[in-house]
Amino acid sequence: MRGAPPADAGARIERSSPLGLEMKFFLLAFPALFAIVNPIGGAFVFMAATERMDLVMRSLLARWVAIHSLIILNASIYIGAYVLEFFGISLPVLRVAGGIVIALSGWRALQAPEGKSDQPAIAQSDLSAASRIAFFPLTMPITAGPGAISVAVALGSSRPTDTADLIVFLLGVTVVTVAISAIVYVLYRNASRVSQLIGPTGTSIVVRLLSFVLFCIGIQVLWSGIADLIATLPAH
Repeated sequence: MRGAPPADAGARIERSSPLGLEMKFFLLAFPALFAIVNPIGGAFVFMAATERMDLVMRSLLARWVAIHSLIILNASIYIGAYVLEFFGISLPVLRVAGGIVIALSGWRALQAPEGKSDQPAIAQSDLSAASRIAFFPLTMPITAGPGAISVAVALGSSRPTDTADLIVFLLGVTVVTVAISAIVYVLYRNASRVSQLIGPTGTSIVVRLLSFVLFCIGIQVLWSGIADLIATLPAH
């Protein structure tokens, strides 16, 4: 995982060939969103939250979480910047707010008692309720929460103005969101198998390490927003 993705997400990308430009967009967006969505850590939270459910319900929930995540990320990238403009919210302020949320999420996970999760187990439900349960709380806020939305909006704000480059940009980031959603589905669906494979100790180590990385990313996002806000202050 790479740190400080949102800071790079606001940078403009130089013109290049369509294939090279699409690759640049992919390399810009994938590490940024993957680090924030954190499907590896989310898989263990998903496993703890669905421990009372059977395999069929878990698989269905994993599919719906992936679908909801895809919709949320794409909507944030495509129209998020316009929503911010409508409410008069600047991108640096979004980064500050998102950084705080991300850092607090990582800190809570670091401080959680051993073997316990912040997310209580969800009782077995009818298959018809899978979409509703998958959206809250499994998609929001566990998978594609405020932190992921803030990064996606930052990426969308860096879109090119040229029509041809804009099409390439949208194709590139759509490939990224589809790839991340597919990874979410695979990891969430097989979370119990992964946990059994690495054992309780390995699971605890992975969760703690990923929580610390998430906390560091949140601080970096927060600092990026603060630095941008300071830069707007009038010089004396």
